[in-house]
Parts: sequence; C-alpha cells; structure tokens
Amino acid sequence: MTPKAIQLLLGAPVLLFAMVAHEYAHGYAAHKQGDDTALNLGRLSWNPLRHIDPWMTVILPAVMFYTTGMALGGAKPVPVDPRNYRNYRSGDIIVSLAGIVTNLVIALLLVPAIIAIGYLGQLVPAASDTLSLVQLMFRLGIFINLLLAVFNLMPLPPLDGSHVVKHFLPARWAWNYQRIARFGFLILIGLLMFGGPVLRAWMAPAIWLDRAAVDLVTPYILLSSWTS
Repeated sequence: MTPKAIQLLLGAPVLLFAMVAHEYAHGYAAHKQGDDTALNLGRLSWNPLRHIDPWMTVILPAVMFYTTGMALGGAKPVPVDPRNYRNYRSGDIIVSLAGIVTNLVIALLLVPAIIAIGYLGQLVPAASDTLSLVQLMFRLGIFINLLLAVFNLMPLPPLDGSHVVKHFLPARWAWNYQRIARFGFLILIGLLMFGGPVLRAWMAPAIWLDRAAVDLVTPYILLSSWTS
C-alpha cells in the first residue's frame, strides 16, 4: 500500500470527525444562544450519518487530496435560525466561530495526545506498531483541523468568517455582502480549482501552526514500519 493510500485511509475518519465536530459545535452554540432548530431536527448529534453530504464530505475531499495533497470539505450545514438568538449580533458571531474554535481545540489537544502515546510506546514496545499508527492518524488530525479552522475563517459567504465580517460593515454593505452567498459555492469551487496562490496565502497560518506542532511531537514519534 502506498504512503498516499495509507494517509487517505487514516485521514478519512479523522476528516469526518473534524467536520462532524465542527457542525455539532454550531448546533450546540445555537442551542445555548436560544435556538433549538438543530436540536428539534435531530442534527445536534455525533452520528456522522446525519451530517454526511455526498459531494462536500466524500467526493470533494478525495479529489482534492489526490490533486493538491490537501483534503478540504464540509458536512451538511447544521440548520440554525438566528431570529431565535437572545442577542442576534453576538449570537451570530458566537455560533459562527464555534466550529472554528472547536477545530482549533481538537488540533491543540492532539499534540499532548501524540506525546503521551510516544511515552506509552516506550513503556510497551510490543504495541509500538499499533501506537505509531494512532500517532500518524493524530498527526493528520492536527493538519486537517487546522486547515478546516483557517479555511472557514475566510470571509467568503457563506463560510463562517463572513458571518463575523458582516456585523462590522454598514447595514447596506452588509446586505449586499450577504447576497454573494447565492454564488458562494461556485466561487469556492473556482477558488479551489484555479485560485492556488490565493488559497496558499490564506492557508499559510495553518501550515505554519502545523509545522510548529510537528516540531513539538517529532521527538516522541515511535519508529515502526509505518514511519520508516
């Protein structure tokens, strides 16, 4: 099995978990802000089957991985109704940033998890091959969660970043800005396919943070047939 195939097999469940966690965070934050739309529709769930979108969750990440080496995608957006928020402005900002913060927290927690697994592998050498595989999955998890967080900060409607930006624009500008969402998906596909330099520049913080994380965990990575 090629290294790329191994990365795809290990990265697929990590990406799925990251996307489900992202959407669950939106629904949970909305619930805390007074909107039970996601809860009432059964979308406030960790069941991935409730969040999978064939194109965004399966096809797009696979195509991107084999063409660019980066796996970006999304789950079905959790339905929310901002009219139910106790405070529309702060509620919309909190709910929009909830998924991004969740991905960043997951990436952060995976760093000590990889280090702990490294220590465990030294204590139990017979399990080092299996533990090394888990480490590799977690290393992919750091990269994927950072990519999702930084990507969703992009101020392109309907991405999460746009829901924050609109609240700092004059009312008329904000209204016109939100209208871009009708074409947002097409713009996004065009950016992914033809906007390489722009996308790489925007994603640079994710790459930098990932390299910093790799530097931290590298001394604790277990040697095995997966990493040799």
